[in-house]
Amino acid sequence: MDLGIRGKVAMVAAGSKGLGRAAALALAAEGCAVSICGRGAEALSATQKALEALGVPVLALAADVTSAEDLVRWHQATEAALGPVDILITNTGGPKAAVFADLSDGDWAAGVDSTLMNVVRMSRLVLPGMRARRWGRIVHITSLVAKQPYPLLTISSTLRAGLSGLTRTLAMETAKDGITVNALLPGHVMTDRQLHLAEVKSKAEGITIAEHFTRQAAAIPAGRIGQPEEVGAVIAFLCSGPASYVTGQSLLVDGGLVQGTF
Repeated sequence: MDLGIRGKVAMVAAGSKGLGRAAALALAAEGCAVSICGRGAEALSATQKALEALGVPVLALAADVTSAEDLVRWHQATEAALGPVDILITNTGGPKAAVFADLSDGDWAAGVDSTLMNVVRMSRLVLPGMRARRWGRIVHITSLVAKQPYPLLTISSTLRAGLSGLTRTLAMETAKDGITVNALLPGHVMTDRQLHLAEVKSKAEGITIAEHFTRQAAAIPAGRIGQPEEVGAVIAFLCSGPASYVTGQSLLVDGGLVQGTF
C-alpha cells in the first residue's frame, strides 16, 4: 500500500531509541524527511545514519523533550533544515514507577512536566502551520495503562489516561482543518523502558528478569513480547493518506493483552 506521505516532513520526539526510533525508521521508509531529537549523542548518531541509509533528508538534534526551550529550538531547526512540519510523533520517557504511597509532590510534578506538558508544547508548536496548510498528522505514543491502569505505574496510568482525553479533544478541534490526532497505546514491547520495568517488577516479586518476561509473555494472548518495528508500522499507517478518516482514537498495540471492550 502506498501510504501517500512521501516528501512529508516528520518530527519524532525522543527518536534515537526504542519506539521513537522505530517510528522514525517507518516514516523514513515511506519517503518522509525525518527530524529526530534525543539526549544521547551516540544513539542519535547511529539512528541518523540508519535513517540516511534510507535515502531521505534527516536532522538529528540533541534536545531534551522535558525542556520547553529545547522543543522550540528543535522545531525551529527542523523547519529551517527540512521545511514545514506535516507530521508530529510525540514520545516521552515514562515517569517514576512506584505505588501511590511512595510518590511525593515532586514526583507528580516531574511526571506532569515530562509526560503531559511536553506533549502540549510540541502540539502547540506544529498546529498553526498544519492548520494553515490544512493537512497534518499527530500521533501521541502513550501506553496501555491509559486503558488498563497498573498500581506500580500510578503516575503514568493517571497521565496517559489524560493524554487520551487530550487526543480526543484536539481531534475534535482540528478535524475540520484536515488534521488527524491519535494516540498509540503500546503494550509490552522490548525497549529500554520495558527492561527497566522488568528490573523493578522482578525485584518486587523476588524472581529473575527472565522469569518475569516468561510470565509476562504467557499473559499476552499473542504469547510474546512485541517488537518496536511492529509499533512503528502502525504509527506510519496512522500518519498516512489512507488513514485520513481515523482521528481521536486511542489505539492499543498490545498483542490482545487488554481485555476491555472499550
